[in-house]
Amino acid sequence: MYSVETMQYAVIKTGGKQYVVAPGDLVTIEKLGSRSLTQDFKRGDAISFDEVLLTDDGAKTVIGAPMISGAKVTGTVFSVGRAKKIEVVKYKAKSRYLKRNGHRQPFIKVKIDAVA
Repeated sequence: MYSVETMQYAVIKTGGKQYVVAPGDLVTIEKLGSRSLTQDFKRGDAISFDEVLLTDDGAKTVIGAPMISGAKVTGTVFSVGRAKKIEVVKYKAKSRYLKRNGHRQPFIKVKIDAVA
């Protein structure tokens, strides 16, 4: 996956999920913020992730317990969009019950600039 000797990388936590990121990577994450505190990002906006679980620079590995204090991963918003529609169907046989619903999950693509 990553060449440990030559590449710097980190493990970040956002949206309840963990991602392995390195400078130059393009990472697709789910929309940040809750419904009442929605943070609307646009292409080119700077974004930082403070919940860093692990960092590695090729010579030294630092593991947080649970987070590394003072560590930060910065990136730039590459694109904002919504995923393909997922159709949810509820059906019960012999009772004339059929319910359809669609959902498109919002996402943000982030280009990782630096791991510090």
